[in-house]
Amino acid sequence: MENSQPAFGAWAMTIIMIVIASWIIYKYLVPRDFKEWRNVGLLHAFIIALYAEMYGFPLTIYLLTSFIGIDIPWLHMSGHLWSSLFGWGTGMAMVEMLVGYGFVFAGISLIVKGWKQIYDARNEKKLVTGGVYRYIRHPQYTGIYLAIFGQLIHWPTIPTLVLFPVIIWAYYHLAKKEEKAMIKDFGDRYRTYMASTPMLLPKAGMWGKIYG
Repeated sequence: MENSQPAFGAWAMTIIMIVIASWIIYKYLVPRDFKEWRNVGLLHAFIIALYAEMYGFPLTIYLLTSFIGIDIPWLHMSGHLWSSLFGWGTGMAMVEMLVGYGFVFAGISLIVKGWKQIYDARNEKKLVTGGVYRYIRHPQYTGIYLAIFGQLIHWPTIPTLVLFPVIIWAYYHLAKKEEKAMIKDFGDRYRTYMASTPMLLPKAGMWGKIYG
């Protein structure tokens, strides 16, 4: 479809993308208790808000044009909102998309890497400190942050911008809760691990090793 043509109202595509993203969430995050389900619910809301606007109805463009008076064409390419707002043109919109998807795929990769290590050690009840856990204590949550940040670069919407800090806060506090449980289970071994390994952001120069 050409960029000069509207491409909204594709509700079948909306549903397909929501189902795919939801499968990834439930497959690799595996919520168990109330707080985990609550946080997954926030991610689900983010996904629905994102794809409902990307392929269904562009609520953010509607609000900006109708109530604030910003002149944004009702075209699919206009959904690359940073380029539309700052007048950067189609070329920068494509850069925006590529950079955003780079963060998204990096985040999903980290989520899957973290899940695989926990899954492989599920029956051994041992403290996992190798692989990506050597560089960050909560790689899956770091992956979530990267993925949703990438979507805000690629296709920002008012609902997802509102949800972004809420999701950051929710997973930070979930990580703190999990660490209390890990200290209870592993004691000084986990305290030593905490002292040597960052919580969510790896040390400078470690990103290459995480994805190596």
